[in-house]
Amino acid sequence: MSAQRRLVILAEGNFGFHHGKTAVGVIRYGSDDVRAVIDSTQAGGNVSSLLPGRDIPIVATLGEALAREPRPDTLLIGIAPTGGRLPDSWRATILASIQAGLDVHSGLHTFLGDDPEFAAAAREAGTVIVDHRRPPARMETSVGRGHEPGKRVILTVGTDCAIGKMSVALELRSAAVAAGHSTSFVPTGQTGMMIEGWGVAVDRLISDFAQGTVEWMVEEGERRGDWVIVEGQGSLDHPAYSSVTLALIHGATPQAMVLVHKAGQVEHDFDHLPEASFPIAELRPFIDLHERVAGLIAPSKIVAVALNTSAIASDADARTEIARIATETGLPVDDPVRFGGGPLWSEIEAAVERLPWVAGR
Repeated sequence: MSAQRRLVILAEGNFGFHHGKTAVGVIRYGSDDVRAVIDSTQAGGNVSSLLPGRDIPIVATLGEALAREPRPDTLLIGIAPTGGRLPDSWRATILASIQAGLDVHSGLHTFLGDDPEFAAAAREAGTVIVDHRRPPARMETSVGRGHEPGKRVILTVGTDCAIGKMSVALELRSAAVAAGHSTSFVPTGQTGMMIEGWGVAVDRLISDFAQGTVEWMVEEGERRGDWVIVEGQGSLDHPAYSSVTLALIHGATPQAMVLVHKAGQVEHDFDHLPEASFPIAELRPFIDLHERVAGLIAPSKIVAVALNTSAIASDADARTEIARIATETGLPVDDPVRFGGGPLWSEIEAAVERLPWVAGR
């Protein structure tokens, strides 16, 4: 991990759990000091209203953020919009940040470092632009690598995008570490990379190299821990993002998977095609499908469901829904973000160790 930065997060008009998930993820799980969030539509508010315990002001302008002491040293682009494009209205703020001496970290598909105006300003100011989605120079196809003896690889998969696969992976990693296990997290998206300090955004890779890249990232994860939790992306039946999910399943060859599902969601979030309708799959058949698809390359089993209950107001009602999904799927179910990862991790650990392709090694 790099030295702690002092961040101002740009999330204009988007601070929240959906398009602002990069901002939320970095605040919730990152180690950097977030000095302010820029979103004029929520100016005067505080991040604590969304993430209790995080006392971070939401301001209207870059100038207000720069007036904070200690002064921010990095602007982080805090949105993950459909297609990953830079909003044109943000250019002035980014340019002003560079001219004020701030480094810029971005997870957009639009590479800010390739923009002539931004690049020239950064050279003049002596600042750095980091595009987290820029693919690595290493381009390799899969070689069918097996896991090292004693290593356990778990992949989070989901019934849709942006429902908490990264959050679940990080909560489970924390629970595993608390239980005394050597555990690593493999970041496969820009937010996870910003939090963890390494990784590759797999949705930016050339398809021929996607599985191979995931394969060597898991190898690095095994070097860092005995239990390896790989961040999932997309969903296997999503009309736009299924390919990245398949690359993760076949590249990581996880011994086990954890299915992440958002309680109450009935359709895929496909906001750039508002007239299209793609229903969320029934859970039990979808679980079986993942195991069949994974089994084309290596055996794997979904051993638990991590339920996102954020749309349910009361803890009691959330517990009721958790119990219902457990009955429907026949699997351990919990919300590790809401209720902590420890109980679900205990179930996952025991289930993984019982798998014949793990226990028999």
